[in-house]
Amino acid sequence: MANVKAFKGLRPPREIAKELACLPYDVMNTEEAAQMAAGKENSLLHITRAEIDCPEGTDIHSETVYNKSVENFKAFQQKGWLVEDDEARFYIYAQTMNGRTQYGIVGAAACEDYHQGIIKKHELTRPDKEEDRMILTRYLNANIEPVFFSYKAVPEIDAIVANIVKSQEPDYDFVAEDGFGHHFWTITDAAVNKEIEQLFASKVPATYVADGHHRTAAAARIGLEKKAQNPNHTGNESYNYFMAVHFPDNQLQIIDYNRVVKDLNGLSEADLLAKLALGFTVEKMGPEIFKPSALHEFGMYLNRNWYRLNANEGTYDDADPISVLDVTILSKQVLEPIFDIQDLRTSKRIDFVGGIRGLGELKKRVDSGEMKVAFALFPVSMQQLIAIADTGNIMPPKTTWFEPKLRSGLVIHKLD
Repeated sequence: MANVKAFKGLRPPREIAKELACLPYDVMNTEEAAQMAAGKENSLLHITRAEIDCPEGTDIHSETVYNKSVENFKAFQQKGWLVEDDEARFYIYAQTMNGRTQYGIVGAAACEDYHQGIIKKHELTRPDKEEDRMILTRYLNANIEPVFFSYKAVPEIDAIVANIVKSQEPDYDFVAEDGFGHHFWTITDAAVNKEIEQLFASKVPATYVADGHHRTAAAARIGLEKKAQNPNHTGNESYNYFMAVHFPDNQLQIIDYNRVVKDLNGLSEADLLAKLALGFTVEKMGPEIFKPSALHEFGMYLNRNWYRLNANEGTYDDADPISVLDVTILSKQVLEPIFDIQDLRTSKRIDFVGGIRGLGELKKRVDSGEMKVAFALFPVSMQQLIAIADTGNIMPPKTTWFEPKLRSGLVIHKLD
């Protein structure tokens, strides 16, 4: 069962929360980070992307940048921009997008749960990327940004959340520059905090990494690293846990993750359509954007026209958690045999576009001549994600896109 604890969060005062909170450090480059932090001396980007406070051209992985992060982190605390709560607590973090609100429990997940497979993953991780995520954590001795988890909904937890949201004013409540709402409550009642911990321990057999596989793996490795360095290790230290926002599965919605390809692999348009017809029912839809509305239905944009592609029976296996995925069908029936794109992780001929950008982005990239053809996919469901994780399978690359992204800085988990 899941071991999730309350913790003493390090948080900003209400009046600066909106300005301090920022997007995760890995969804932007240095120039974008500098633009986002412009005029905001208390933006968390001064910690998570401290190269913006270093001389231009400084290597973002250099000791200079990490030391600047530490310097800024200390300064934020000295100036009262980040203040530690006096008691361990759970928190509620809600996000609103397009009229939908999802409510997550912010708690400290156990590193041991990751090593024992209670925290389940659906993507592969690379040690080099894990190390990249670990370095800043080592320097700051804190989980500066949360990871995004899910769990099978528990009515008793839902009831606690609903009661707090109804009866208590949020600590933070703002709309970010991207139009998404962010709402945050502190759970101060010790009995309620204990009840939440017990409910996770008795009602939640597993939690699932929704977004942040490398940060999760890095956090678990940091726990092992600090355990090995501590001859008096007890297992109760803060470093045995890392910060995660746990959302019930029935509140989450995965957004489509689409593909654009640079060339037709030497084929004419007629040749491509003929090859596609071997595995799909192909229907020309015209210039208006076509969005898939069901599993095994694809949209294709080619030469200013959209096509509907319906996968024929026999090209997939609905009983297999991986074969049933539309990303698998597209790879096995189209990208590999027709376009000779054998490895999505390494091929330079394919790119991926998150559905949050809209299908107009696919059209734009093809019409510009940058890409030759685009494929729009029906999004994966949470049920599919959980089935894959529960069976120990791994999704193909670039399968799931979650939005909104968690804002960093609303709460921080220190490791000592």
